[in-house]
Amino acid sequence: MKYAGLIAKLTLEEKAGLTSGLDFWHTKAVKRLGIPSEMMTDGPHGLRRQESDSDALGLGRSVPATCFPTASALANTWDESLLSDVGRAIGEEAVAQGVGMVLGPGVNIKRSPLCGRNFEYFSEDPLLSGKLAAAMIRGIQSTGVSACVKHFAANSQELRRMTTDSVVDERTLREIYLPAFETAVKEGGVRSLMTAYNRLNGTYCNENGHLLRDILRGEWGFDGLVVSDWGGNNDRVEAVRAGSSLEMPASNGETDRHIVDAVRSGTLDEALLDEQVDHVLDFVFSAQKTLAHGGVSDGTAHHALAAKAAAESAVLLKNENEFLPLRRFERVAVIGDFAAVPRYQGAGSSHVNPTRLDAPLDALRDAGVNIVGYEKGFLRSGAAAPRLLRRAKDLAARSEKVLLFLGLDEGSEAEGYDRGHMRLRENQLDLLREIAEINPNVGVVLQCGSPVEMTWDVFSRAVLYLCLGGQAVGTACAALLTGEANPCGKLAETMPVRLEDTPCAPWYPGREATSEYREGLFVGYRYYESAHKRVKYPFGYGLSYTEFSYAPGEFSPGGVSFTVKNTGSRAGAEIAQLYVRAKTGGMLRPALSLAGFARVELLPGEEKTVFIPLGERSFAVWSRAKNRWVVEEGGYELCVGASCRDLRLVRTVHVAGEAPFDEYAAPEFDVYRRADVHHVSDGSFAALLGHDIPPARWKDRGAVDFNDAISRGKYLPGGLGKGLYTALAAARRVMDLVGSRENAGNLMYVLDMPWRNAARMANVFSDAQVKALLKIVNKEKGGWKHFLAETKKKRAHKRA
Repeated sequence: MKYAGLIAKLTLEEKAGLTSGLDFWHTKAVKRLGIPSEMMTDGPHGLRRQESDSDALGLGRSVPATCFPTASALANTWDESLLSDVGRAIGEEAVAQGVGMVLGPGVNIKRSPLCGRNFEYFSEDPLLSGKLAAAMIRGIQSTGVSACVKHFAANSQELRRMTTDSVVDERTLREIYLPAFETAVKEGGVRSLMTAYNRLNGTYCNENGHLLRDILRGEWGFDGLVVSDWGGNNDRVEAVRAGSSLEMPASNGETDRHIVDAVRSGTLDEALLDEQVDHVLDFVFSAQKTLAHGGVSDGTAHHALAAKAAAESAVLLKNENEFLPLRRFERVAVIGDFAAVPRYQGAGSSHVNPTRLDAPLDALRDAGVNIVGYEKGFLRSGAAAPRLLRRAKDLAARSEKVLLFLGLDEGSEAEGYDRGHMRLRENQLDLLREIAEINPNVGVVLQCGSPVEMTWDVFSRAVLYLCLGGQAVGTACAALLTGEANPCGKLAETMPVRLEDTPCAPWYPGREATSEYREGLFVGYRYYESAHKRVKYPFGYGLSYTEFSYAPGEFSPGGVSFTVKNTGSRAGAEIAQLYVRAKTGGMLRPALSLAGFARVELLPGEEKTVFIPLGERSFAVWSRAKNRWVVEEGGYELCVGASCRDLRLVRTVHVAGEAPFDEYAAPEFDVYRRADVHHVSDGSFAALLGHDIPPARWKDRGAVDFNDAISRGKYLPGGLGKGLYTALAAARRVMDLVGSRENAGNLMYVLDMPWRNAARMANVFSDAQVKALLKIVNKEKGGWKHFLAETKKKRAHKRA
């Protein structure tokens, strides 16, 4: 251990205290030994340092910081160098604001487009997610600040996120949901990792020894700090035993006593506690050194970087007859509320208070576009507005081209709850259809952080997808529409035709006790390519104002070389992608998997030779029988192209390895061999898991317990639990009715909160009081008497 001498001087109570927070954002200090208290704060795409340290819910105003494009946007750049620059800028602002740890990036895989927090994550592909996260981590940590990759692991839905059990087979976990974290550790050198709220195969992630001890610290060699998500600690003794270092936020000393009692009773080895104290000390002393002399960040330069990132993040999805870029002097109507008030980030703990905000409408005017008028066109809430519609149609009739700004409103994509569908609001689509009847020269500018159903694109000549482009989205938008910048981004997630086409549609979200990952490996393009499913826009797709050609070079198991040429008249960047397709005849695999990529900047007529390396893991599968990675000997197609459905160069190479074998030969796996994952039976899923499927319904799990969601009260026959649920659910419905989507989301957060957090986060009750309340909820005899007795004990403890 690094600080063994100092740890020897700590009392047991001080050790327990150091492994739990001081408040919502700080670690505890031990002043007599010179151990400082240091701060951490949210920061996947910009800092969110609270103005008040006592803001226990993290809902208050934060100190202004540069709001960069969200991860869902940055991923479309496929640009590791840019991600490193963004990370460095965030790190510089952290130093300037006295923050020692940035809680980001997030690398959870986009299992479904509906996940409310998808805008915080990079991709449906683990390799792309991991490479971009590692680059951002290197940038943040180059400033001395620690990055914290999150949320480990299989945290793919917001509904019941603090109580749900993600039921995933080991191979899918290893090949889809863990590799991005592994890359963050091994290539990014990340110093901290945040565990997820959910259980994984029956055990909370923050106390999951298989995740933390066996894989993270054992196989990957991670030697940094593991912190719980805020309120994500269940059993702190088990968490320390599993390898978790720090509970956040403060639990008012409640769980500190659990640690002290466990060590004194001999049920927790103090050496395990010392290990975690060492990780906490390493963080606080590193932060102290970094922050000792303060820092200054360049807001102007960071805003310029945010504009560059937003421009690179945009994806041109459609461009009929070169509708874009706009020609000089064309008479352009700008319609849509998002032009004047852009959607530029999501809601929840990642929400940044921007240093400034550029609106597309203002930026287009500043760029000299001949705007004949602007109309709001629709209400964000979705309510009908005939007058706005009429004025928009009148404006469209007297213009040559219409730029129509559409998107999802602020309440549609937020932490704490998931979307219920993939549609834009109907009033926006009505506006598009009616304007297209009057003036067919319509270009749509789309602002949202997740895929939407896009059958409406037949009414537009062009679609420019800005995603959630951060505070400089307006400047970037104007540059892209006028041709000052060339849109070269490519989709980091598939745009399906409709929600029902997505691989986990029948299983998502898990609504009560579990979330079943029945689709297994078939996530995103791995499913669409294997099932030969039609999509709206494929993974890796994106148009440009120029064109590129490919010429082959050398193909080998060690890597692929090829030449990319810009055959158009504008400078631009091509994102070349390398996929692997196994032809070994052995283990069941998806049709394609991304093995590498390269972003190539080219002037008109310029060509460059590109080399994308391959390694053993490019061809490996996880064998559940052998419990390790295996490379099967045989032929593999190496496919280079502009998207997963535009493969320009394909060559077969022979790879040495173990004799091909198939662990999925039994009839129960036929549904997986057909990639027919919408029809996975209980028998097939149990075979994939290698054990029985755990009960999915609360009613099959017995009495309400300490870790059940408050929303379980919906299914109770009456009493306290039912009453509490009914009151909160009614309040949420009122918030929805009055259009307060974010407040409705906050109430959903409370409904999905486990009973334990009435003690751990709200600090209203002790653990013992909450457990006594649960006796009342479960209508056990003597429940009220027990609760009053525990209340008396708490008061006596407080007085003492």
